[in-house]
Amino acid sequence: MSVPILLPAIGEIFTQRSGILNLGLEGVILMGALGGFVGTYYSGSLWVGVMLAVAFGMLFSVIMAVLSVTIRANQVIAGLALTILGAGLSTFLFRIIFGIKKLPPSIEPFQAIKIPVLSEIPILGPVLFQHNILVYLTFVLVIVSAIVLEKTTFGLKVRAVGEHPQAADSKGINVYLIRYICVIIGGAFAGLGGAFLSIGYMNTFLDQMSAGRGFIAVAVVIFARWNPYRALGGAFVFGLASALQLRLQAVGVPIPHQFLLALPYILTILVLISVSKKAEFPKAFTLPYNRGER
Repeated sequence: MSVPILLPAIGEIFTQRSGILNLGLEGVILMGALGGFVGTYYSGSLWVGVMLAVAFGMLFSVIMAVLSVTIRANQVIAGLALTILGAGLSTFLFRIIFGIKKLPPSIEPFQAIKIPVLSEIPILGPVLFQHNILVYLTFVLVIVSAIVLEKTTFGLKVRAVGEHPQAADSKGINVYLIRYICVIIGGAFAGLGGAFLSIGYMNTFLDQMSAGRGFIAVAVVIFARWNPYRALGGAFVFGLASALQLRLQAVGVPIPHQFLLALPYILTILVLISVSKKAEFPKAFTLPYNRGER
């Protein structure tokens, strides 16, 4: 339940660290989910589906990059437009490709891999070490992302562009290029998150299957204060809320199911209220950069 939140959140950390807010993650996740399912369905290979999902996410995010970096449009409006476009376009393309059927087509998803010895640990074994390959890949990507952002020249450039683009430009850093790259990286991660939904979890594509995870991912980024390791913990919290509402419904707890369904979103609001005032956003966050202005 945490993975399709964590993956877009990691990518959004790159995007926001460069000074761009992408509220279009919801649409990018849906396009990634569509690409993953279509690629797997027609090729018979889950990994082809994964690659196509990442490609869909990257290509769709180019729209956001053009709007926010080149055209310098309002990033909130551009992101919301991207969400609406992704939701409608993914549904439209799915129906064009597969038609309208009583039962949606399905594929054989990634199977769970039990890590020897570790999977036998009581309680923790089933929770952490009995998942499909995409879950383990996500944990690796958290570590890689943290290293890239904190220990590499590229990460330094990303942080410089997000904090003071004029100073970064004066040192020869291409602000526009770095921001383009970061938005596209965010799209790749969101596309992979969509692939997890369609071919690693639900084994089909459904309308609006992202179910608000893109917006929750943005909340996780703020909650984590743009740190991939903290994002891992934050995603676990939101994943726990999602899993809890499913379990409570399954055991028949006498609570209206509408309230249980709202649990993850209530948690999102509470988290944003509690941390937004304390969060130290990048200095150039959401501010378009124009080289001619000083």
